[in-house]
Amino acid sequence: MDTPGSLRQLFGFESFRPGQAEAVQAGLGERDALVVMPTGSGKSLCYQLPALMRDDLTLVVSPLVSLMHDQVTALEAIAPERVALVNAQRGQAANAEAVRLAHNGELRLLYVAPERFGAPAFAQAMAGTRIGLFVVDEAHCVSQWGHDFRPDYFTLADAAQHVGARSTMALTATATPQVADDIVRRLRLRDPARVTTGFDRPNLSFALVPCRGGRDK
Repeated sequence: MDTPGSLRQLFGFESFRPGQAEAVQAGLGERDALVVMPTGSGKSLCYQLPALMRDDLTLVVSPLVSLMHDQVTALEAIAPERVALVNAQRGQAANAEAVRLAHNGELRLLYVAPERFGAPAFAQAMAGTRIGLFVVDEAHCVSQWGHDFRPDYFTLADAAQHVGARSTMALTATATPQVADDIVRRLRLRDPARVTTGFDRPNLSFALVPCRGGRDK
């Protein structure tokens, strides 16, 4: 597959950022992956590009409704009528239509919240859909915050198995080695490709300015 050509054609970029090419290749090669990249470094492209290059459905699990809306809006400009979302803020008819399109193979990406797999009708529809990539965004929730933040993250390994996904990609902006290993274990990733580009964000910095008195402050 011509990934550089698809990158230019779909997203208008001439080259990959660090780590993106390795993650994209894992997504195209049906290999599980754990991607740790700082915010703003292009994590979403790691699954969006392979999703648009594949001929099956990529199911994206995200806990943030606003982020889902932003990404779907941006992708609709690139791939009209190939991406949709399902969440509680949309009407039942709109959600049902998104599921129907996904089930019929008309979508390439479907964004859902982790709680959606608790709905029997949705789980049944997805089990009958040809799903290639199962993407877990904000994957640190599986380990670091899962018990407090979104308990349904703990069920995602079973969800990926239930829908018959061919591979799983977990993404997060930060994870210690211990948390990264826990993500791999809890999502049951199989010999995953590990892409870690560090946590540094060059546009952010810390500085210490000694103050000798009130005037300095």
